[in-house]
Amino acid sequence: MAADTQKPNPTREEAIPDPEVAHFAAIPWCAAHVAATPNAVFEKCLTRYPKPDFEETLMAETLNRPDAIKAYTVFYSQPANPQDLITEVGAFLTLGPMINGWRGICHGGIVMSIMDECLGQLAAINRQRGVGSQAEQMTAYLNTKFLSPVRTSVEGTTVMVRARTTKMEGRKQFVEGHMEDEKGTVLCRSEGLFVQLLAKI
Repeated sequence: MAADTQKPNPTREEAIPDPEVAHFAAIPWCAAHVAATPNAVFEKCLTRYPKPDFEETLMAETLNRPDAIKAYTVFYSQPANPQDLITEVGAFLTLGPMINGWRGICHGGIVMSIMDECLGQLAAINRQRGVGSQAEQMTAYLNTKFLSPVRTSVEGTTVMVRARTTKMEGRKQFVEGHMEDEKGTVLCRSEGLFVQLLAKI
């Protein structure tokens, strides 16, 4: 299990697994998916850390609460060649009732936000690793098909998102992904396009 990679030389205290990572490591079906991932890196998502000037506040602040998105981590295979791009990532999220539309069901707009967030991790993780383009990206489009209700609960209901890059074309990154529950039932599918910015916003 990887420690928080935001700091290159963690202290002994910082090397202790983040509580969000530990949360999913204690859920058997989540731990099984990570264990089945070769050379797995398993860590708290960088967008869960507050940043200056209200950047990334949706995930880091607004939804980062026990009754909304209680915990959120990502995992992926560390390639043998550190200069290779990560083209597939997984993510776990535990969902509470403060993101409901219908009772016990996550609001569709929040489901799409989660998919946008998780698909965007493909580029974010590579930027963090210093691999590929370091330009920031924005979503050009995200098409989502809802297949089954995404459940929430007071205790927190955990889902998994899988995302992968399907094609790179200049500044364009084409991606697809799906969300599933602990039984492997696919709840929604998304496909989208992220475009590298020519200048920092």
